[in-house]
Amino acid sequence: MIQVDHLHKSYGDVQAVRDISFTVADGELFSFLGVNGAGKSTTIGVLTTLLAKTSGAAAVGGFDVERDPDKVRSLIGVVFQESVLDKTMTVEENLAVRASLYGMDGAKRKQAVERAIALTDSSEFAKRPYGKLSGGQRRRTDIARALVHTPQLLFLDEPTTGLDPATRRDIWAMIRTLQQDTGMTVFLTTHYMEEAAQSDNIVVIHKGEIKAQGTPLELKMQYCSDLLKITLTDGTYIEEKLGKTTDALPIIEQYKAQLANIEIVNGTMDDVFLNLTEGLSHAD
Repeated sequence: MIQVDHLHKSYGDVQAVRDISFTVADGELFSFLGVNGAGKSTTIGVLTTLLAKTSGAAAVGGFDVERDPDKVRSLIGVVFQESVLDKTMTVEENLAVRASLYGMDGAKRKQAVERAIALTDSSEFAKRPYGKLSGGQRRRTDIARALVHTPQLLFLDEPTTGLDPATRRDIWAMIRTLQQDTGMTVFLTTHYMEEAAQSDNIVVIHKGEIKAQGTPLELKMQYCSDLLKITLTDGTYIEEKLGKTTDALPIIEQYKAQLANIEIVNGTMDDVFLNLTEGLSHAD
């Protein structure tokens, strides 16, 4: 669905993206991670045809983002960090305007709006002004806007930032259900590592360069460790880092006659992200 080869993007002397290459398979959930200023939004800008690349190549759905921008735009939906909807218009009205931009009118437009509302479970507040909605309801509407033309690829640029944990959980459950039910490809940027942990593949970008990529399991195995915590009957406390979980077995065997408590703490995507980004910052 996405093919990026040796992509560069500069603003004068500032290199925002430096020679990055990656692919996103059709139908997968892909996470693009990095601290603020890492190059995430610049890359999305190029892929969504909003920014011109400096050099390299980028294609979406087989179409070059610069040679065939209209075809690329017809394939994608984008949920930006900041809303672009009219606060005085109702959810339905906002979606109808969006559908009109894709040449829909009459029954076709009505059907597209109803489908987007159904996909995002937004019917309860569909007739309310966007400006009167809660944060979670606004985010559902933002996603509905991106879905109104039935895109094959959905870009989500930090879609749950600023939402409370319960609302964030509900929005994320909706996104996963949507992706699984429709087979849509989802390209996600997020600061919440528990969201990225559900991805099929992850790329970590730092100062415009890709520093790691792989599945969540591959990244955990390479960039963080499990931790074995043992308490002995005499109160002695022991911690051992594990290359893999099964490395705990000989250690447990060694102390089995004195064991009072055992705990294995698995490495997380938070650990991966912190180990990568903090290590890179110190290296810089």
